[in-house]
Amino acid sequence: MLKFVKHHMETIAGIDIFPLISLIIFFVFFVGLFIYIARADKKEINEISRIPLDSNADNHELA
Repeated sequence: MLKFVKHHMETIAGIDIFPLISLIIFFVFFVGLFIYIARADKKEINEISRIPLDSNADNHELA
């Protein structure tokens, strides 16, 4: 099965750039996520982390 797919992939011109593009997108996404987390306000992170645990009556009325 892999030989069948590999043969057809080799016939496509410029297919060798797609793995490189995928790696770059993956790397940029996680570097951006790391920068966002490093620069985020600690109060905001604590507030976001408590959202699932909040048991306000107002939240239950909306659901």
